Amino acid sequence: MSGEPILVVADVTKRFGGFVALDHISVAVGRGERLGLIGPNGSGKSTLVNCISGVLTPEDGSIRFAGADVTRLAPHQRTRRGIARSFQIPRPFTSMTVLENLCIPLEYATKGWTQRSKVVAEAEEILALGGLAAKAHQLPASLTQIELRKLELARAMAARPSLLISDEAMAGLSGAEVDDVLSLLFALNARGITIIMIEHIMRAVMAFS
Repeated sequence: MSGEPILVVADVTKRFGGFVALDHISVAVGRGERLGLIGPNGSGKSTLVNCISGVLTPEDGSIRFAGADVTRLAPHQRTRRGIARSFQIPRPFTSMTVLENLCIPLEYATKGWTQRSKVVAEAEEILALGGLAAKAHQLPASLTQIELRKLELARAMAARPSLLISDEAMAGLSGAEVDDVLSLLFALNARGITIIMIEHIMRAVMAFS
């Protein structure tokens, strides 16, 4: 880890009533690092990610991203700063094409200040990176399970993140499909994106982290 970490979680505690889901958790992630987050169901992985992305607010502790305290910022404010996440269950806009699904977050990331043609070109580039270029003008309903997972990652990438959190993108996939998603995550990391990967597939976690 060189220089100041891009993400610093310090003594974060999150409770749900009398249940303590996170008990003074601290972790620092350097720029460009790949971090694997493992643990059984109910161990607090998703709760930690939800605190980092802004879905939940911790009772104690702080979260700093790129040198700024983001502990109390809303999710969309953190996205603007460079934190993006994918979800285990893809939920694309079903009435929009695959390409249009990327244009929406791209336009948000650029605050509408970029020409539509440039937005489309960047969306096409992201789709090509994930091997989805041929499906650009199809509806998500036509995609296979692995293509939907790739689309979910592509939608997160369209927010132009510095930090990408991949939440069990490989769950239920075959061995070859797991390798395919791993290759995509390695390619994104090679572009300088810091990645936190939540996964139950140990060989994937060990290969990636």
